This record gives sequence, structure tokens and C-alpha cells, in this order.
Amino acid sequence: MHRQHTIVDSPYGPLTLVATDGVLSGLYMTEQRHRPPEETFGEPDPRPFREAVRQLDAYHAGELTAFDLPLRLAGTPFQRSVWELLRTIPYGQTRTYGELAAALGRPTASRAVGLANGRNPIGIIIPCHRVIGASGGLTGYGGGLDRKRRLLAFESGAGTGGLF
Repeated sequence: MHRQHTIVDSPYGPLTLVATDGVLSGLYMTEQRHRPPEETFGEPDPRPFREAVRQLDAYHAGELTAFDLPLRLAGTPFQRSVWELLRTIPYGQTRTYGELAAALGRPTASRAVGLANGRNPIGIIIPCHRVIGASGGLTGYGGGLDRKRRLLAFESGAGTGGLF
């Protein structure tokens, strides 16, 4: 298993992109909860990330609403099912943990969905920021509630509607 990383600027602070065997496997914000140790990111090398950086730049410019990148997701089968479901939440929209649990056929698993959401290794691209509490309020976000609020405001202000 060969790992590489690069750091790119964003409106939400520096983002560390990690590739495993040339495929994006991590996108981490500074001070992110569940951020792996830096020594696990591999050698610095921007080459595997050209398309990811291009798509992130287009997203931040308001020109891209859905990412189309190969991803290497390391997690339990349940976590991976949650992360795949997160990718189906449309830009500018939100879902509750309970709605996601019901969509997975496990309507009583909203806490488990929340835990899997918090372990999402590829923030922004897998839009865990689009998940809110049952009351419609903002709940935890590995990158911090301020970043979550800013991401939701950005997406809702891009003309697609939304809650924030």
C-alpha cells in the first residue's frame, strides 16, 4: 500500500488530500476530529491529486455541484454504506440522521449513522456536512460547526435553495 499526500488551500482552511495506491482515500481539515496522524499520510506528492484539486477548485468557485472522482474508502461495511448514501444527498439540500437510517432500511440506527458520518474520511467530496439533526438544527461536524455552517450557507446561496 503506497500513500501520498498534498495540502491545498480552500475557503475552509488548508485541506490535506491523501491517496492510497493513487486513489483518493482522505480529505482532512485542520483540527478535524478523527484526523489520522500526519505520519500515516505518506510522502508529499501533488501528482495523484490533479483531478481532485481541479474539482475542488470548481466546487469552491460555485461551478461544480457533484464530484466525480474514484475513491478508496476504508471502513466497515456499515460505514461504507453510510458514506455512499451521503454521496446521494443533492447539492444545497440536507438530510437528517433518521432519514439516512430509514433509507438504509435501519430506521432505529440514527446514532450509528451519526457515528459513521463522523468517521467520513473524505469530507466535502463525501458531503457529511449535509446531515442535520432531527429538529433541523446543526449537529456535530468533524471539521467544526463553523465550517459546517459555512459549507451549508455556501451551497444554499449558490441558487439551489436549502436550509442555511
